[in-house]
Amino acid sequence: MSKNPISLSGYEALRAEHDQLIDVERPRVCEEVAWAAAQGDRSENAEYIYGKKRLREIDKRIGFLRRRLDSVAVVERLPEDTSVVRFGAIVELTNLVGKTMTATLVGKDEIDPMNGRFSLDSPIGQALLGKCLGETAVVKTPRGEVQWEIAAIRY
Repeated sequence: MSKNPISLSGYEALRAEHDQLIDVERPRVCEEVAWAAAQGDRSENAEYIYGKKRLREIDKRIGFLRRRLDSVAVVERLPEDTSVVRFGAIVELTNLVGKTMTATLVGKDEIDPMNGRFSLDSPIGQALLGKCLGETAVVKTPRGEVQWEIAAIRY
């Protein structure tokens, strides 16, 4: 399995969530389940039933985060050629009607399209990757192709 790129801040966010679940959430829920179990009949005990369900959800999320943390490669340094769009680039775009947009290329664990953070594997990420200042990127969308001119690249 190849490693997925992730920024240091993205890695730290995943690690912080993992640690929060293990160090805080799981022990708290285990304590709640133990208290609920001591109350008697577990088959009709809503606190016990909900607590066990929440514990399964936490364990599932911890497992997912462990696998993700094992499958990422933290990218901490700038590419040698910062005039080309690569992982971590913040790209200012302009389309033919003058609309502007800022796109940051991130790994799939950091995407947030509403805030301009797009995966390298997304249509916009694929269209921008390897482009230089002034070049046009053609992004394939469900409504057809959209052309964006690269107005600025920074890291």
